[in-house]
Amino acid sequence: MRIAIAGGTGTVGAHIVRSAESAGHEAVVLSRAAGVDLVTGAGLDLGGIDAVIDATGPSTRRTPEVIAFFESVTANLLRAEREAGVGHHVALSIVGAARIDDGYYAGKAAQERALQTGDPAGAVPWSILRTTQFFDFAEQVAVPVGRLLIVPKVRSRPVAAASVAARLVEIAAGEPVGIASDLAGPEELRIAELLRAILAARGESRRVLEVPLPGRFGKGLRDGTILPGDRARIDSVSAAEWIAGYGTARG
Repeated sequence: MRIAIAGGTGTVGAHIVRSAESAGHEAVVLSRAAGVDLVTGAGLDLGGIDAVIDATGPSTRRTPEVIAFFESVTANLLRAEREAGVGHHVALSIVGAARIDDGYYAGKAAQERALQTGDPAGAVPWSILRTTQFFDFAEQVAVPVGRLLIVPKVRSRPVAAASVAARLVEIAAGEPVGIASDLAGPEELRIAELLRAILAARGESRRVLEVPLPGRFGKGLRDGTILPGDRARIDSVSAAEWIAGYGTARG
């Protein structure tokens, strides 16, 4: 089948492309480089596409702009999918996004609402996969100050991006399920712990300082709000295994 990947050049997007092709599907990347602007809808033509996986993400983390981004991208994808007769829309979301509903998580919550209410005719069946943070997240959020790395206090069950990609492709190739079972890693780790383990594996001596973020957003990150429920699907790739493959088989 032909699977279009929105955000196919991002952290998880590149893994999705590889997973789709490994499973025998044709992967079509929707990106600015391919002449597609998902925010405005310019150049978006989904003719001949069987399923769409949305793994997009904005460059900003300001709540209003993030919400606007996901609402626009979702609306444009649904419109193009209806016009082309696409049979399945799959969105990547975050565990606990709707409960935090602030910052980037507010954008993901808006994306979920747009899927659930933005296509009243039900012309495009959909699935949503909520996952925990990727292992890559530990370095992405670290703020360097000299030889010090500052990270927010976050309780999570980090998961391999490659595993998330494989699950998204699996869902896209099947029947729409609505809200799929959460996907999480096999162990609970604070992001600071994960980053320290990554640095130790590299032989780096930089110190990691964990700082609790203020407000509802920070509280949600550290109080277990973004941990998966009892019915989550637990991936087998541990932090140690992911770190062991760091730089060669990152995912």
